[in-house]
Amino acid sequence: MDDLLPGMLHLERDGGETLTRQLTDQLRHLITEGRLAPGQRLPSSRQLAQSLALSRNTVSFAIEQLAAEGYVALSAGRRTIVADGLTLDRRKLSSRSSRSGRARISVSAWASSLHRANWPPLHAGRPRPFQPGLADEREFAHDEWSRYLRRAARNALLRRDRPINHPPLQQALLRHLAVHRGIKAEASQVLIVPTAQAGLTLTAMAMLEPGDHAWIESPGYGGANAAFHAASAIVSAIPLDAQGMAIAARKETPRLIFVTPSHQYPTGRLMPIGRRLELLRFAEAADACIIEDDYDGEFHYEARPVAALQGLAPSPRVFYLGTFSKATYADIRIGYIVVPEALIGHFELAQRHMGMLTSIMMQDALAEFINAGAYLGHIRRMTRLYKARRDHMLQALAAEAGDRLSVEAPAGGMQLLATCRRQTNDQELSARLIEAGVVSRPLSSMLYHRTGEQGLFLGFAAWNEKEIDQAARILGRIVR
Repeated sequence: MDDLLPGMLHLERDGGETLTRQLTDQLRHLITEGRLAPGQRLPSSRQLAQSLALSRNTVSFAIEQLAAEGYVALSAGRRTIVADGLTLDRRKLSSRSSRSGRARISVSAWASSLHRANWPPLHAGRPRPFQPGLADEREFAHDEWSRYLRRAARNALLRRDRPINHPPLQQALLRHLAVHRGIKAEASQVLIVPTAQAGLTLTAMAMLEPGDHAWIESPGYGGANAAFHAASAIVSAIPLDAQGMAIAARKETPRLIFVTPSHQYPTGRLMPIGRRLELLRFAEAADACIIEDDYDGEFHYEARPVAALQGLAPSPRVFYLGTFSKATYADIRIGYIVVPEALIGHFELAQRHMGMLTSIMMQDALAEFINAGAYLGHIRRMTRLYKARRDHMLQALAAEAGDRLSVEAPAGGMQLLATCRRQTNDQELSARLIEAGVVSRPLSSMLYHRTGEQGLFLGFAAWNEKEIDQAARILGRIVR
């Protein structure tokens, strides 16, 4: 072996890696491949250095690194020995490994079913009109926001306590929600999570047992469907009527009910106060909890919004869910949940266990952003801008595709639903639009009960009038 080992090593003198790194990696590979057998003695560092024309220090460093990792054993006065039990015999690997070298590794039933969920919608490359759910990042106050980020970074060493939910942000956000959404809570009830979807998943995992019933709207938000299925719930799709989720004449008793009452996803309809109170009374009688997703509830165009369900509830059984990524822009990926006071301890512990934590520096910057009035100022400016874009979008769609699409003007939010007037396949239509450079979501992908409805879910907030006009012309040509 003293003579053979140097021939098994191929070191590049002018390679990008150091000779010590190359020697270490190649010896390690020979051991795990079984070409250096357990118990086999290696040449002395002097012999190996001479054979490879290396310095003795280079060889010694490589051997010491392998000894530290457990690949070889060192003993004073004796030669280095390959350790036992380290060979990966490729001949004994499972026959299920493909000849190309790819091992067939099984995943859980949940993971293997994800491709059937049709969620989340993914679009390659830069966002394009009319991709839903996006704020216009070009209109965000980036310079002002960067000042708060720098200040938060400088203040990091001054923070003594580091709770996972930053109290200044909890307090600032609650003050905003209390005034503008009618939320009734203590600051400690506000949990800060990486995204609204993370908050939804956390709530589903903490509140549902396998086999519990959970209700979602249909058409509705695919993230709720995914979160409830991941928690092994029995998910029921509840169709909508003109006022929202139609809860009458249901046989099963749900544990959780997911709704988007401010702007129903995707129809944009506002749930009137009568249906809200009916839903709250039902939940009280059924001992059910409600997840109220106010995903883009900051933007209202016609009148002052109806108070959130959470503020109307006679007893604490509503989880209020929101996100900053819609009100600001997508890179600020922070969501929040207002949980019932009695559940704070359980949810904070679950939050830690699931690793749903966000940067304290980012939380600190957001707290200042809100307290300084910059957040509210941005929302007010965007509300005016998005309303104008909504109106322009309605006119453009009417002019280009009014005979083929029917659009219900949403009272708020960042997107709208255009239903097809004639029989068509919205999946194929959406695919043709993407090829032409226009992004949409087919309505049928958001339906969870049997129906023949077809349509396109279109975002307007992130696009200026020129971009809306150009995309509307393409859309009109395709649908005709």
